[in-house]
Amino acid sequence: MDSLFNLFWLFFVVSALLPMVQKRLLEMRRLGLIHRIERMRGSRLITMIHREETMSFLGIPIRRYIDIEDSEKVLRAIRLTAEDVPIDILLHTPGGMVLAAEQIACALQRRKAKVTVFVPHYAMSGGTLVALAADEIVMDPNAVLGPIDPQLGGPEGGYYPAASILAALKQDNPNRDDRTLILGDVAAKAIKQVYHTVYSLLRDKMGSREAQKLAKLLSEGHWTHDYPITLGEARELGLPVKESLPEEIYYLMELYPQAVPRRPSVEYIPAPYRPAPKAPEGGREAL
Repeated sequence: MDSLFNLFWLFFVVSALLPMVQKRLLEMRRLGLIHRIERMRGSRLITMIHREETMSFLGIPIRRYIDIEDSEKVLRAIRLTAEDVPIDILLHTPGGMVLAAEQIACALQRRKAKVTVFVPHYAMSGGTLVALAADEIVMDPNAVLGPIDPQLGGPEGGYYPAASILAALKQDNPNRDDRTLILGDVAAKAIKQVYHTVYSLLRDKMGSREAQKLAKLLSEGHWTHDYPITLGEARELGLPVKESLPEEIYYLMELYPQAVPRRPSVEYIPAPYRPAPKAPEGGREAL
């Protein structure tokens, strides 16, 4: 009976410690690969990866966005990097706070050494704002950027595009209250501020006239906020984008796994597939 009791406690202790050990091993693998990429490129690599996480106890989804804590950490990493050392940033984010994204973008713009942004999947909204500060944006052929038009919280909750608020105010409505008018005033200021930030990031890269045109396109609600700007379209817009994402970046992304759901929504055999060799002529397979 005592041996069974001891086995039970051993199982309990191992079950409790195993997730901590696995997490630590994963962190060590990430740091090791980050060091490898840095040595390969002669740069400092900063990752900013936001995934949806799930609390283990209640199963409540937590969506991660660019926030002030992110900007504090990125700015600290930039301060710890000599001016003549290039900086690489791995971006995987739906966006976030304009203030935090703008702080990061402005700090990167002031760098003397080259700044490269890697986008393996998507860098929307505030992520695109950060990418605009880079000297080079390296994207997967299927990766996307997004518009940077401001989104404002409405009186009854939820978020509304600032451009749509201004469009609604142009319609005749005698029942409009002061809160809506105030929201419209804030929307106009928000668009103007984002436009100015985008223009300042692009002016030296593409000239004043082209920077004005692109800043207007990205900030004034030309598209819906989740519109995907593909690599080809980003190139047509004049952004410094290129393909050929290093394989090590894909490996690094795999070390930032999504929280495991009860049932995976996507499954496949994780191995590279190549075309099968053709059968020899005559209709008979070679032995």
